Amino acid sequence: MRAYYEQRAPEYDDWWLGTGLFASRDRPGWHEDVAALCAALEAMPPARTLDVACGTGFLTAHLPGELTGLDQSEGMLDIARARLPAARFTIGDGLDPGFGDGAFERVHAGHFYGHLDLDQRERFLASARRLAPELVLTDSALRPDAAPEAWQERALTDGSRHAVYKRWFTAEGLAEEIGGGEIVHAGPWFVAVRRRF
Repeated sequence: MRAYYEQRAPEYDDWWLGTGLFASRDRPGWHEDVAALCAALEAMPPARTLDVACGTGFLTAHLPGELTGLDQSEGMLDIARARLPAARFTIGDGLDPGFGDGAFERVHAGHFYGHLDLDQRERFLASARRLAPELVLTDSALRPDAAPEAWQERALTDGSRHAVYKRWFTAEGLAEEIGGGEIVHAGPWFVAVRRRF
């Protein structure tokens, strides 16, 4: 999956913006839910935040406080650095971030947790707990007509195809899975939950 996201970096924001390969997709209420999710993240209290798998920084830009973004893709980080020159960005592994215990007040991960298998989820949650007293997860909402998990074939504009494992969540189900917490956002396309350890 690492190669997929590196290759996808220049077109990643098309998914958020509904442009490029996503321009013709029928996603009723998408833009409204993107705006509502961003507003919900912005409404959280400021915190010294590590954004794990920050990608292009699209969601990072809506997190209040001092920001550090971590991603495995240098291409994604180049875009994030241009978007948020005041933030700090570093290349690294989302399952094993190279920061000391308690280095942050909050860990955020957007559309990362839903790609992890059971062992990876346990490793990620242990790492988040070590790094900060608070975790915020943003991910894709479970649609009424969809299965909660699947292997997807994803195509890029260069014609390449990639197999990607993905899970979708209800806000309540995601909160329960990580041991409780408050629902930050529950929309038709996105969910976000916040847990204090």
